[in-house]
Amino acid sequence: MIKSNVNKTVIETIVFLYAILFLYSGISKLTEFNVFKQQLSESPILGPISSLVAVALPWIEFLIVIMLIIPKWRLKGFYAALVLMASFTLYIILLLSISDKLPCSCGGVLSELSWTQHIVLNGIYILICVIGIILQRKHIQKINKTWELVATILPLLSIYL
Repeated sequence: MIKSNVNKTVIETIVFLYAILFLYSGISKLTEFNVFKQQLSESPILGPISSLVAVALPWIEFLIVIMLIIPKWRLKGFYAALVLMASFTLYIILLLSISDKLPCSCGGVLSELSWTQHIVLNGIYILICVIGIILQRKHIQKINKTWELVATILPLLSIYL
């Protein structure tokens, strides 16, 4: 029981950390939308689709937060967060392979990070996301086993009632 509570606390903490990151990042992108869109348009990778990315990305971050908050959608939210964070990290690595003097379009205080700090932060978030996926899958398996037990016991109880 204690292990289950610890796992649940760890899952909730990871959800909280992702909610802070994606809400802050998404809000920063929207409040500084013109700057964000301009920086994306200067990207050698995203330049041609910068308008679409500028509009979609903050809302994708918000959607992932909603998915993480709703327990039924949480595992899918973790997978979506993992894909997004891995994409951000690959994007940074690709940009660095082209040039080291590129603007950061993260928004807010995150734009003050160096590229190395971005990669480290993303790596930490990727790691905690993988932990969240593992723990959430265990949690779902435990719930499913409980319902299987209930489904097995109820018919037996009805015989005696």
